Amino acid sequence: MLIIRKVTLAVLLAVCTLPTFAYQHIVSCTLIQTQTKEDFEKTLEKRHLPKSMVPIKNTVDVYDITYYTKWHDGTTIKASGLYYLPRDSRKPVAELLYDHGTRITRDKTRKPGGEESICLAFAMDGYAVMQPDYIGLGTGDKFHLYQHAESEGQAGVDMIFAARELDDSLHVRTSGQLFLTGYSQGGHASLATLRLIEQRYADRVHVTAASPMSGAYDMCGVQGEVMFHPYSRPHYLPYLLSSYNEVYHFVPDINQIYKHPYDSLVPLLFDGRHSINAIDKQLPAVPKDMIADKFLNAFVADSNHPLRIALRENSLCDWAPQAPVQLCYCDSDQQVTPLNAIVAYKTMKSMGAKHVTLREVAKDLNHGSCAPIAALYTKMYFDSFRRGKKYGGKGPVKEQIVAGIAKRIVEKKAQKDREKKKEKEQHTAGQDALPRKEG
Repeated sequence: MLIIRKVTLAVLLAVCTLPTFAYQHIVSCTLIQTQTKEDFEKTLEKRHLPKSMVPIKNTVDVYDITYYTKWHDGTTIKASGLYYLPRDSRKPVAELLYDHGTRITRDKTRKPGGEESICLAFAMDGYAVMQPDYIGLGTGDKFHLYQHAESEGQAGVDMIFAARELDDSLHVRTSGQLFLTGYSQGGHASLATLRLIEQRYADRVHVTAASPMSGAYDMCGVQGEVMFHPYSRPHYLPYLLSSYNEVYHFVPDINQIYKHPYDSLVPLLFDGRHSINAIDKQLPAVPKDMIADKFLNAFVADSNHPLRIALRENSLCDWAPQAPVQLCYCDSDQQVTPLNAIVAYKTMKSMGAKHVTLREVAKDLNHGSCAPIAALYTKMYFDSFRRGKKYGGKGPVKEQIVAGIAKRIVEKKAQKDREKKKEKEQHTAGQDALPRKEG
């Protein structure tokens, strides 16, 4: 049951709008729901997951925050995000920034589900979780700059500042620990946020540890090769090209890049009303097949092509993080090749990073199935810092056993889903092979 407490909401709205409080980052904030411990237990039951998977200690208030951040040209704009705050925690809470995966539409999820459930799971165990909508999603200004490291990181940093202003107004005690994580695009965004903090905000923000999960870090390398082969999510390419052209201006009109009919089809598909699945059905299986030959040939031939330069600037491998980093991946990830994590790990180590670890989450889980288990391994990693480990660890044996049980449950479900999909494909193929009556 979701509870909106009218008294608390009225008080909060008064706090958020009082001119005497002098917010610098927050534009507005609203308490939109309260998730009780009983609510979350029911969520685990529905998904057939053990209650021991996550310590359920706190009721969680969820706030919708609008705050100021920067557009890629440095101008001030508004962005939004959700803040999951444990209520009446006896101990100071650790801060956690969670970056979500790829989203096309602006609609912001208001009910717990998917990655919002991951945020709630952390908050139930005493983490104050910030979930930015990035720039251009949620209720923010402009449009989303997909896989653009600078704007991903800036939106994350400014949400940290906004959440801390709200903490001050609500007298929330924090522990001084800050963790960064996210899945898929969120893996890229969380690593981009860490890099931005260490480069520009080290005097104001200290990151305890980061655990990016299944992110496309090697944009100019292994992930960049995806466009030349059959791929289950071809929408990534036009989404990326539109975003990068806004920042780097490699053509006057992005639609000039595409062959007919994609030069007129892509703008219609990316109108904010089509789902990812609907878009993918209209695009070629090999993403490069939608690109005009002239542009594609120039890209292949020129190592300093403007698009290659953009990809290099948004790759996140060639630096040495100072904070401890755990790079999570699944071997059977068909959308974000595990080589992203492996290349990032090897490159960072070669550049002098001392506390970067590579974490294989599972061998048989695909991109979607990997997420909840990667999040569980991430939580165990972060919990080890809360228990006093300076550079982190895998977590207590008991927690590793619970994680193993949860992984087997998810693997079993994933296997059933694969079998159902195969049966459906065989049935469809059989129907297509039947002779048809004429007339």
